[in-house]
Amino acid sequence: MDHIHRVSEVLYVGVCRGIGTPTEVTIRRDLEDSAEIILKPSQSYKGERTMLSGSTREGFRFKSSDLDFMKWYPDHKVICEMSQSMFYRPRRDTIIHMETSDIPPGFARLHLLTPSNRRIVMPSLLERNLTECISSSLLRMRFHLLMNGLNPAKEGENIHGPCHNYSYLSIETDIALCFHSRHWPLPALPWVDRCLTRAWPSRSLLQSIIDEGFHLVPIANRHINENSDLEWRISFSQAEQKLVYSMNHCQFLCYGIMKIILKEVISDDLLCSYFMKTISFWRIQECSSTPWLPTTLLQHVWFCFKSLMQCVYTSYLPNFFIPENNMFAGKIVGAQQIFLYQKLETFYKMGVAFLLHSPTLREILIPAVSDPYIVMQTGESYLKSEIDIDITFYTESACSRSIVFVSDFLKNMMHLNVIDQLFTTCQNVVYHDRLIDVLVSTSMSLKAQSLFESKKKRYTIDRSISHMLDLVLKLGCVCDGLYLALYLYDTGRYQTALTVTDTVQQRLSQPHVMYIRIDRRRYSEAVGGQSMLTKFRKAWTKHILFKENIAFIVELRLEQEVCKMNEIPTLYLSPFVTVHMLSVLCHYRLGNRSQYLQALTDLHTLLLYDDGRYVPLNHRDFAWQILGICQHVVGDLHGAFQSYQESH
Repeated sequence: MDHIHRVSEVLYVGVCRGIGTPTEVTIRRDLEDSAEIILKPSQSYKGERTMLSGSTREGFRFKSSDLDFMKWYPDHKVICEMSQSMFYRPRRDTIIHMETSDIPPGFARLHLLTPSNRRIVMPSLLERNLTECISSSLLRMRFHLLMNGLNPAKEGENIHGPCHNYSYLSIETDIALCFHSRHWPLPALPWVDRCLTRAWPSRSLLQSIIDEGFHLVPIANRHINENSDLEWRISFSQAEQKLVYSMNHCQFLCYGIMKIILKEVISDDLLCSYFMKTISFWRIQECSSTPWLPTTLLQHVWFCFKSLMQCVYTSYLPNFFIPENNMFAGKIVGAQQIFLYQKLETFYKMGVAFLLHSPTLREILIPAVSDPYIVMQTGESYLKSEIDIDITFYTESACSRSIVFVSDFLKNMMHLNVIDQLFTTCQNVVYHDRLIDVLVSTSMSLKAQSLFESKKKRYTIDRSISHMLDLVLKLGCVCDGLYLALYLYDTGRYQTALTVTDTVQQRLSQPHVMYIRIDRRRYSEAVGGQSMLTKFRKAWTKHILFKENIAFIVELRLEQEVCKMNEIPTLYLSPFVTVHMLSVLCHYRLGNRSQYLQALTDLHTLLLYDDGRYVPLNHRDFAWQILGICQHVVGDLHGAFQSYQESH
């Protein structure tokens, strides 16, 4: 047993390093949650809500993870009983009655009680028994046609289950148009009693889940009912997200390992990761005798695998919320079921050694199998160093930074209002980072608005913009002051812009700055042990974002227009390139010939000899384009031609 415990600890440590430590997973979730909280008011104002769900939202970062979005109209209210209609106003709200009688468990029929103001809903109606029902197949098709071709850069657009599916920048994305109810569905009421009996989830979390309600997505159970155009699947995505968040880290890793086993070992299209999630939920709720610890992780994984085998053998996997809904019904049957079970049985006979068939798990387990005396610490400080946690936060925040970067002034005001409220209760670097984004975004939307105002009004707006961008310089990361320099340059204050640029350049020159690469020793010496907010302001630098609808300087507007035509929403420029570009342009406008020629030489040298430390390799084309623009502006047409050629 001691040996099993040691192997289990090795598995825990190794998977922790691959999937993420508790702190890393929390960082990922916080960043996604913060974006949703900030965007919620502006989405509601627009009359649409969008929520990221699935493994990315849960905190996983597998290479194969796709993005799953749910979209719904907040003014479309689904009721489970007619008496619930009293909570809504028919003149303002579209009321939809959900019926579950004579329908397979886990599915429902939707009756439209009041007209919808959405052009996609009304044409999706079918009359049944003198009532108007919303057809899931018609609405799914109309949503697909509405989304199809909106962005030419998206590839392979098609219908995938209830979703419109496409790939963008090699990331597969599913988005489903659904309806939301803030009531709890009658077929899932026994689940509430079961949770109270089993003590998972906790009472407070259970109440939170019930208050959030559920969704209905446009897909029917076609495996047992061919004529099912009016069926909608009851979805508990929000509840599932909360349940995953409530897992301790051992439970979360067990769920992650099951996903790895599915992908790398079983590799059968009959099974999906949602089945692994369901099996994990059942295991957590039913298991009371074996604690969830690093030393027992292997036992729980083995039990989940055996549960999967049992489900395949019986062709029965009960939905966690509505057990009467057998998710294997009509799907895992016949010859395919037999073949799948035989494959699982082959692995079962190997014992837990079958995990070695996974390349990911084999790399983790072989040291433990070959050395029976190995003992590994499982404390988080051992798993990941402080700097590794910082890199995770830095990388995750950079990936999600443009989420709240919009050109609409009213939306920006809503975002600022939410962040202001959050700051009163949570001095979190996540919201601090979002604040910088929204301040820049608000400034640029104000700038666009000022073009149509009187001279006096433009002066007032200019002071507001300067104040906001000055806050960005003081509160932002190492390079955020460049947004102020860009604005000052565009408004003709070249000397002041140059002063700000020089300040940022001095900050960027510090050896501890974190960008594409990092000097771990110097970073630790400079900011080790300090708060994340201090590290953010003193040591972090990020790409400078040029959004398609936000004009910074006239020299880049042509580039932005080309990107807009190609449906590329954002241009990313290295802050080191941006500093040199501004130095060239400011000195040129001031008539400082020797200085702008030196800045040009510095930029050219950077691009010639950089190995990816200062200019990301996938952004080098745009960087060469910037050099060409600078050379073109100062009159070096031959050099500009060569740089433009280098950029392709």
